[in-house]
Amino acid sequence: MTKRMGYRDWGWLALWWHHFFLLWSTIDGQTRYTIPEELKQGSVVGNLAKDLGLGLSEIFDRKLRVASEAGKQYFSVDAGKGELVVNERIDRETLCGQSASCVLPLQVVIENPLQLYRIEVEIRDINDNSPTFLTKEQALKIAESTVAGVRFPLESAEDPDVGSNSLKSYTISKDDCFSLKVKELRNGRKVPELVLEKPLDREKKAVHQLLLTALDGGSPVRSGTSQITITVLDVNDNIPVFEKSVYKVSISENSAKGTFIVKLKATDKDDGQNGEVKYSFGEHTPESVLSTFDIVTETGNMFLKGKLDYETAANFEIDITAKDKGIPEMEGHCSVQVEVVDLNDNAPEIVLTSQPSPVREDAPSGTVVALISARDLDSTNNGNVTLQLPRHYPFKLKPSFSNNYAVVTSGVLDRESFSEYNIEITATDSGSPPLTTKKTIPVSIIDVNDNPPKFTQSSYDVYLKENGLPGSTLSSVSASDLDFGDNAKISYSILDSKVQGVSVSSYVYMNSDNGSIYSMHSFDYETLKEFQILVQAKDHGSPSLSSNATVHVFILDQNDNAPAVIYPSAALGSLSHQKMPRSAKAGHLVTKVTAVDADSGHNAWISYKLAEATDASLFNVNLYTGEVRTKRAVSEQDDSSQRLLIEIKDDGEPVQSSTVTVAILVEDGLQEPILDLRQKAPEPGKNSGRITLYLILSLASVSMLSLVTFFILAVKCVRNSRSSGSCCMRLDDLDGYNNPNRNLQIQLNTDGPIKYVEVLGGDMLSQSQSFRSCLSPMSEFSDFTFVKPSSTTDFKEMINVLDASLPDSAWTFESQQVSSEW
Repeated sequence: MTKRMGYRDWGWLALWWHHFFLLWSTIDGQTRYTIPEELKQGSVVGNLAKDLGLGLSEIFDRKLRVASEAGKQYFSVDAGKGELVVNERIDRETLCGQSASCVLPLQVVIENPLQLYRIEVEIRDINDNSPTFLTKEQALKIAESTVAGVRFPLESAEDPDVGSNSLKSYTISKDDCFSLKVKELRNGRKVPELVLEKPLDREKKAVHQLLLTALDGGSPVRSGTSQITITVLDVNDNIPVFEKSVYKVSISENSAKGTFIVKLKATDKDDGQNGEVKYSFGEHTPESVLSTFDIVTETGNMFLKGKLDYETAANFEIDITAKDKGIPEMEGHCSVQVEVVDLNDNAPEIVLTSQPSPVREDAPSGTVVALISARDLDSTNNGNVTLQLPRHYPFKLKPSFSNNYAVVTSGVLDRESFSEYNIEITATDSGSPPLTTKKTIPVSIIDVNDNPPKFTQSSYDVYLKENGLPGSTLSSVSASDLDFGDNAKISYSILDSKVQGVSVSSYVYMNSDNGSIYSMHSFDYETLKEFQILVQAKDHGSPSLSSNATVHVFILDQNDNAPAVIYPSAALGSLSHQKMPRSAKAGHLVTKVTAVDADSGHNAWISYKLAEATDASLFNVNLYTGEVRTKRAVSEQDDSSQRLLIEIKDDGEPVQSSTVTVAILVEDGLQEPILDLRQKAPEPGKNSGRITLYLILSLASVSMLSLVTFFILAVKCVRNSRSSGSCCMRLDDLDGYNNPNRNLQIQLNTDGPIKYVEVLGGDMLSQSQSFRSCLSPMSEFSDFTFVKPSSTTDFKEMINVLDASLPDSAWTFESQQVSSEW
């Protein structure tokens, strides 16, 4: 086949303009353009932007592009005008072959949002090809004995054009012995046949020269010729005749080489060699047939020689010749029609029309992720394709048209659970057995700030020693955020609150990057024992999210206060003067030194010691009570003026101490020196008798209450001892105890040896009173420490409660050391 290129005569131009004015139409909601083939590059097909309802600015903004399903990019878009133009020369015969319809599907993809349009460009044929014969000269040998009416098939001409431009008719030059008939086959192919009109006479004319002309239906008409030379043979006057003129055979496309196809049989009425038949393919059999099929010359058996492929050639029409061995040879012809049966030998193909776009995790259902299409080269059910997605993924397929689909979201996305999905799409055809193809599409999930920062703890306890250096680190809080990027970046801050009427920011400050909290000044336990800091963690998302946590700061006491002497009072002078009778016996109470320590715990545990004395053998100072008593009876030889230096120390580390000097005047005949001195003291001494009565009543009441309290407390502690290491009870919660003047709370540790007892009490006239029994963890024996008793009554209540609840061995001091005059 030859093709004339560059044909541009006036007829072609007229045909082009005829199609151009009917350039586009819409079929079933799709845009279709119709153009003739062989348009030059840059020719306008149609205004694509206008037909799709797009503005010229949208071509750039939405990245309009055209994709062709053919191998080449025949069209492009003029971005300045929005026109679809020819990108390169289109040859309809190369693109669609002999197909009656030649439609080139195009996909127009635009973004933001992602959309897909399908348009079709119909390529119409122009008469740019002339009919051609495979051979320019054909030779026939016809015996003179051939009877009139015998037909001799001639080579068919080929015209790549279709429709009215295709091959229409044949003519032959005039000859009295021959005429031309055209036989139309089942597939529409026209085969010229030379008909012998009357017997030949070799002696009159041995050779006949005929000119066979093939004409197409184009305007103007194109033609092709072939020279036919007919040699008239003598003697052998019978041709082989096949049992059938047409043999029809079906064969599967996966048949192996050597598969038997059909047995051909022709008979010749002649005798001898003139009747012996040999089989062969016709002289004009194409190479595609010769490479696929083979025939046994002697038997006429036809076999498969090559590989069949339904998608390449669905059927074959083969010309078979049977020749005898006479001189001249006589031949008969038949046609073998081979129909290839399609098998499901092509797996479906998944085509990604557009690259998948990242999706926000808050995207609504139905958001388009990607565009895909599916196709299968097989036919009928073998070519029907079904697509499936994994069931547990929040995505689904939304059909659009012609095996095109959109992958859309179908559920809630959570980047913190899955930051990326690898969507495996499975394409399965309807063949038997079905074939399957899988394609994985990665889809990234864009983070949205939907998770607030979360602290490692809802509250933090910080223990800080008093008198620390300003700027020291108190604590460090930490929070985490499940989001990503800026949404996960956290800043820390302190929310404004008040501590003793002052903003907490004046006490501490916070590093916003790492959550460290620093002190701004030194803390004093005696002024501030504990406070709270409300901290906030906020991410950098938009809008930002935050969460709060509470930091409890407890100030730990340090031994930074020396004991302060309460009695003898400083108001009486730096030197305390006391009197005692010379008749005083051993154990006589001379005076009592009372001191307190502003610290707590062991730091407030006070002891008294006689540091210096005029006569150290005469006086003794109780280690715990501070009572000054005589060690022996006073004699006449003892000086009447005695001077004592008493040292008062706490139990802290380092030890803090103070001293007081007591001057004692020994007088004859003095009966009640202490009472006389107390009568000179300020106002509280006048009511000492009444206070003593109150103390006796309080001790009796508290002792009875202690028995009831600790009985109930023991029962509860036994029940809870396996699940808890401590036991705590408030006495005001006990049935039958309804004293509005007391709110006594006792807490003791029952996990092993008793280490800590705390007694809290209060009356309507005081804010709070507190007693603690701190039992030293450094030894098996317990040490008792009392801190800041607010009254003698409260202290004695504590002593009685503890004496009733703890064994005698738990105390390091004797009960008689606690004076009833405290």
